[in-house]
Amino acid sequence: MNKRVAAAVVAGAMIAGLSACSSGAGSSDSKGSDGKITMGFSQVGAESGWRTANTKSVQDAAKKAGITLKFSDAQQKQENQIKAIRSFIQQKVDVIAFSPVVESGWDTVLKEAKAAKIPVILTDRAVDSKDESLYVTFLGSDFVEEGKKAGDWLVKEYGSAAGEVNIVQLEGTTGSAPANDRKSGFADAIKGTPKFKVVASQTGDFTRAKGKEVMQAFLKSQPKIDVLYAHNDDMALGAIQAIEEAGKKPGKDIKIVSVDGVKDAFTAMSQGKINYDVECNPLLGDQLMELAKKVKAGESVERRIKTVEGTFTPEQATAALPTRQY
Repeated sequence: MNKRVAAAVVAGAMIAGLSACSSGAGSSDSKGSDGKITMGFSQVGAESGWRTANTKSVQDAAKKAGITLKFSDAQQKQENQIKAIRSFIQQKVDVIAFSPVVESGWDTVLKEAKAAKIPVILTDRAVDSKDESLYVTFLGSDFVEEGKKAGDWLVKEYGSAAGEVNIVQLEGTTGSAPANDRKSGFADAIKGTPKFKVVASQTGDFTRAKGKEVMQAFLKSQPKIDVLYAHNDDMALGAIQAIEEAGKKPGKDIKIVSVDGVKDAFTAMSQGKINYDVECNPLLGDQLMELAKKVKAGESVERRIKTVEGTFTPEQATAALPTRQY
């Protein structure tokens, strides 16, 4: 995708700029003599508007809190995150925070961080390690609940509808926590209603371009689609393009329920193209910096910290659009 190339260039510029601000990469001065905190942060990538807002929140909050941030963009590759975490360990940062690309495969590198006595904070996404001593806390959304909210809306929306309701699902990145959990939460919500049929489900990698591509395939392979459930707004927005190019009206011919609550989706909702959006708040920066300070000071923190989020109808999205931050 062209956006990935652009994102990589931007990420490179970010990394270079942030490195220049962090007094070098050497381990001898990483912690500094002034007592300031140095955080190593590995981001998933720049695959969506949500992720871009999340990155900006972390960077702005670090600056405001006086925390030196060593930032790395993994470009949606787990091997890049593992390399970044090992680099942070070598630099002897005070705290490591990261949003895991996928849930599995982290034990080895997290054990290395533990051996180096560097606390790890998970942000936005969880890992499936059985050893919970490898990280101090997880700050983020309840993805299962998000999927359930999407399914609950569908049950209510089609409660009195006669006949089968054919659903296509755009899944997030395979193996990622939000994709796994949003799928299971949605499935649990609709399983008691036999008329709901998920006729096609495929990953769109959380990107707009892939969402459009997969939706085009759904439209060709499925003679009747009543509802699209997208695991994030960028995929939903890509799917809207495909639906319109097929001569159909998104939001009317095919109802759309999505997750994230980004500004572009609110614009689409105000135009009647998305019917319901479940919020996933990306603005975690301030909470993350407060956690880093507490962890560095040896204070105890909760093992699981959930963000507070809502849901939006088109009317509510239209009202919120002028002041939406992301």
